[in-house]
Amino acid sequence: MPRSPSSPSFWRSPLRGPWFTSVLGVVLLGGITVLFVTGLLSYAAYNPDLSPVNDKTPDKGILGFYLFPWPTDPPWLYRLSQGVHVTLGITLIPVLLAKLWSVVPKLFALPPARSLAHALERISLLLLVGGVLFEFVTGVLNVQLDYVFPGSFYPLHFYGAWVFFTAFVVHVVLRAPAAVRTLRTGLREGEPASELTSPRPDPPTVSRRGALWLVGGGSLLLFGTTAGQSFDGPLRATALLAPHGGADPGSGPGGFQVNKTASYAGIETTETSEEAWRLIVTGRSGTVRLSRADLLRLPLHSSALPIACVEGWSTSDQWWRGVRLGDLAVLAGYDAEAVPDVLVESLQRRGAFRRAALRGNQVADPRSLLALYVNGEPLTPDHGYPARVIVPAAPGVLNTKWVSRMTFGDL
Repeated sequence: MPRSPSSPSFWRSPLRGPWFTSVLGVVLLGGITVLFVTGLLSYAAYNPDLSPVNDKTPDKGILGFYLFPWPTDPPWLYRLSQGVHVTLGITLIPVLLAKLWSVVPKLFALPPARSLAHALERISLLLLVGGVLFEFVTGVLNVQLDYVFPGSFYPLHFYGAWVFFTAFVVHVVLRAPAAVRTLRTGLREGEPASELTSPRPDPPTVSRRGALWLVGGGSLLLFGTTAGQSFDGPLRATALLAPHGGADPGSGPGGFQVNKTASYAGIETTETSEEAWRLIVTGRSGTVRLSRADLLRLPLHSSALPIACVEGWSTSDQWWRGVRLGDLAVLAGYDAEAVPDVLVESLQRRGAFRRAALRGNQVADPRSLLALYVNGEPLTPDHGYPARVIVPAAPGVLNTKWVSRMTFGDL
């Protein structure tokens, strides 16, 4: 029996073959393309070219060529795009593992390169395997709120995505014609010999069709135990593998999901009390200090908006009530028809987004509020009391909680 993985006879499974690998590859081709596009949309949603405080990849260079001002319509845009990104990524894990298993013999094949095209394919394969494992592992850890990376998740996942997708495109260009030919022949059994076909296969215990059903069943199981984190009510209880699955945290007007609690953020009740807390608004006309009582004397408006976070979880529309950001811009000395950007700062003492910038179009949207109430009751401490930002279609981290200062102007 061969002992070296470089020997074709070392790999004995009768399931490996061009058709099995091609089917998995076509599924990943569509799925990974959607993942890449929705990932880019998620990055654009942070408006990283607006302000350094929003840009966690300052050396991106030409990789930010596509960035555009993130819109506020439809208000569920980020909820949809990021929900698809995270749920699809987790759903594809069994397909990815099966695909990697199906091509393992190619990773050990000798000689390393038989031609220039073969060398390019091998290099792209190594980058592809390393890149896809890195992206999926860091993505899953982020979804599970396990921040164990050797650095910030944002640049690691962003640069890793570009390296991986570049190798992915090269691999598709090199292998897609052969995969299409294989699928068109409809070969399932008795395939001609190839790098993936064992010359001495073991007796089959399951058909290739059965193996695909097993992979698909695993994907459906992950989908069914993850997708519910993007919904409220009974569906959320099905998200057994998601940190924001299960029952909502408590009941009542404030009984919906949060990512960081007031305790985690280091918010003390002594600094959020009516006597101590003041909102500092700075702009063209100078600085204004407003208590919560002062804000309540301003015109109040309501908006029904969801909260959606990068980890893929979201809530349904909550009913927010507070002061329009556009009205605060006017209070700071700007025209209602030409409101500027704003830098929002939180009482939170740690965390990547204790300061966040919003574009003028986000400030000007009449649904954008400095919220004081939610669902008919004052904000709870975990939901940002005494005041928080809520903006349609914005990632959750830009909806700053425990707001202490707002500086209006061009950023």
